[in-house]
Amino acid sequence: MNKSLLLDHLKTLLGERMMVAWSAMEAAQDSANDQGKSSAGDKYETSRSMGQLDRNMHARQYEQARQERLVLEKITGSEVPGKSTLGTLLQTTAGWFFIAVSLGAVEWEEERIMVVSSSSPVGASLLGKKAGDSFMFMQKQHRIEALH
Repeated sequence: MNKSLLLDHLKTLLGERMMVAWSAMEAAQDSANDQGKSSAGDKYETSRSMGQLDRNMHARQYEQARQERLVLEKITGSEVPGKSTLGTLLQTTAGWFFIAVSLGAVEWEEERIMVVSSSSPVGASLLGKKAGDSFMFMQKQHRIEALH
């Protein structure tokens, strides 16, 4: 499995999330602004506040995706460490795991890869492990078969 191509795929996914969040943020801002032009009184204030809340939610989603993209930019994709660290792709008895950012299950090259943050419970349990070590996932003991 080519880790560099996987990284490119994950960057593309995050780029798409950023575009969707940005568009939704702009639409919510436009909606809030339009409420000010067409309404008056308490109804106007409520609609404008709801639009601003939506805008802020989408802004947070955009910023989270941007921060995750920055984490991915730091991973080269070429290193194969002796112990798992940020950027390690692990083949395990529970399937494939990639320690990077919290994206969850991603389909790649006909495989399902769990893309997890190093600060998530499963990501933290995988850090510092090597081939042959065991870890807990979904309340079951699993073994690391290989690091990539």
